[in-house]
Order: sequence, then C-alpha cells, then structure tokens
Amino acid sequence: MRFGPEQCFLCGRPTTPPTDSVPVFAPWLQERYQLANRQILLLDQSVVTYSDLRIPCCPRCHTQHVAPLEATVEKAAAQGLDAIRALDEKTLFLWLGKMFYGVLVTELLTELDPLVKPRYPLAENAQMLRRFQAFFQTFQALRVPIVFEDFSPASVFVLEVDPQQDTVPFEYDDDLTTMTFSIKLDNVVIMACLFDNGIIRQAMRRVYTDAQRPLHPIQVAEFKARVYYAAYLFNVVPDYFPRPVQAGDDHIVYDTLIDDITSEVFNPWENSAYGQSLLEMWKRWQIPLSEILRDPAQPLSFLYDADGVSRNIEKYPV
Repeated sequence: MRFGPEQCFLCGRPTTPPTDSVPVFAPWLQERYQLANRQILLLDQSVVTYSDLRIPCCPRCHTQHVAPLEATVEKAAAQGLDAIRALDEKTLFLWLGKMFYGVLVTELLTELDPLVKPRYPLAENAQMLRRFQAFFQTFQALRVPIVFEDFSPASVFVLEVDPQQDTVPFEYDDDLTTMTFSIKLDNVVIMACLFDNGIIRQAMRRVYTDAQRPLHPIQVAEFKARVYYAAYLFNVVPDYFPRPVQAGDDHIVYDTLIDDITSEVFNPWENSAYGQSLLEMWKRWQIPLSEILRDPAQPLSFLYDADGVSRNIEKYPV
C-alpha cells in the first residue's frame, strides 16, 4: 500500500514510470465504448480523461495477473449477460476492485496538490483507510492463490437493464468512502460493496432475487441506491487471518472475523437519509425529494408497490 508511480500497485516491486503501468479502465473497455477522451471530474474539481487514469504495475503482475483477468472479463462481456453471470464472484470482485483501486489512488495522489481542496479529503478519513486496508488484503487474491473459507469478501450484484428502455451503453460511478463501485456494460450492470464480506448481499437477498429480470433504468437506479445506502450504514471493518502455510500447500486460506460485539453491523436505517440516496441516483429523471418522501414512512419505489409486490415498469413517467 505504497502509493506513487515507482511501486507496483499490486506487489510493491519497484517500477519505471511511465513504462510500467496499466490503464485503470482496460484498453478493451476504452475501445469498445470510445472512452479514451471522455472526461472524469475528480473530487478536487480537476478533470482527467479515461486514458489518463493509469496505475503503476510491474511487468510480472501485468502479464501474469492483470492481463489474464481483463481477458477473462472481456471474453464474457463480448458474450453478454449470461456469460458475465457465469463468472465466479471472485473474478468480478477482483475486476471491479482493480478499477476502484485505480480511481481511489488517483484521488489520494491528487489531494497532495489539489486544484480545490475537497470538503471531505479522503486522506483524512480514517474509517475509509481502514476499509481500504481490509480490501487490499483480500485484493491480493489477484496475484496470490487465496481461498476465502466460507465467505466472499464483497457483495457483488449483476442486473439486467431492459435494452428497449435504455440507450446508454456505458456508465460508471462509485462512492469511495463506502467502497462501492458500479459499472454498466450495455444491458448489464455490475455493482459491489468491496469490503463487507457479502453481508449486504445477504441482507438484500429478497430484493436481489426479485430483481432477476429485465429492469427499467429507474429501477436499477433504485437498487443501486439501496446498495450504496446499505454500504453507508455498514459499521464494521472485517479482519482477515491467513492460516499457516504447510509444506506442499499451493494456496493460502483466509478466515475472517467481524467484531459485532462492540458495535452494530449496520447503523439504524433512516428513510430521510435513504431518500437523499434516491435523489442522487434519480437525478436523470429529476424526481424531487418532496415526491420521494411524500410518505415519510414509505419512500417512493419503482421496484415495489405499496403492498410490497414487485412492479413492472415499461416506461417513465408511468
């Protein structure tokens, strides 16, 4: 976890900038969605292009770990939704994690000499840095054979967008402080909380099961609001313990522990705060907060009706 252009982001070996680096968003993504010159606004209000976003990577990690990961996801993305859903959760976690890492470290390094000092600097967020340390332990599975014993390090979700209702081929967004990341590839949306040991997915299992169908984009945005708000409420940082390696072992086994004795796993749910998450995710549809919280006890939903039954939305306005 040494940030800078002269250490590999994955193994920490010395690198030679700018030769030893890889794009945060892979070349196949940039080519497929014409991203190279598209702009990203950073937290300090500076602007970079997708092609500008690179992380230092030694030749060994590039050829043996990063490139094969990208090739696996590229092949699945070319085949579509079913192939992406067929990928194991660890692969999706590592793929999203690599992009998240690149964006977060870019923001951290930019804060050293910001254009405008962010209101809430990431480098001063001790809780976020603890989460990032926990994530980085499990992210080492990209280069080291690691087996997660009876747990998954992240909550990963794959949703289908109704292609007749959505013409946006590519989107990505994140919440760095809660370590959530989402990317849209045509009619597929992949999102994750990257450090919660799958607890959010378990808590949302009914909603996720109900969402296994083509969704209107406004429903996907609502699902995303639920995931992002749940990550905001998640109140613990897992600990990971590698088992001692024995002679002949060809992998490392990780166990995990969450201290839920001294603190609650989730902070209390507040509809007013959840409404703000919906407001953010529904910006595209310009739904005011007054409409979202018309009934403070039951915020507006396009996934469920007032009786809790799944809704089918063919167009908006309904």
